Amino acid sequence: MKQKACKICKKIYDEGNKCPKCGSKESTDNFKGRIFVSNDEKSEIAKKLNITGKGNFAIKT
Repeated sequence: MKQKACKICKKIYDEGNKCPKCGSKESTDNFKGRIFVSNDEKSEIAKKLNITGKGNFAIKT
């Protein structure tokens, strides 16, 4: 199954039609780059991309 990225929060996920993080149904399977965030409070990249929480996120949706 092809992975999708939420257009709202950028979370990457495999299953379902709703984002498991924010509940949005707006997703794309055409995203660029990925980042794994383990500590969003200390990550400068996560702050620049407005990412909150832990997990896999798309850099550009």
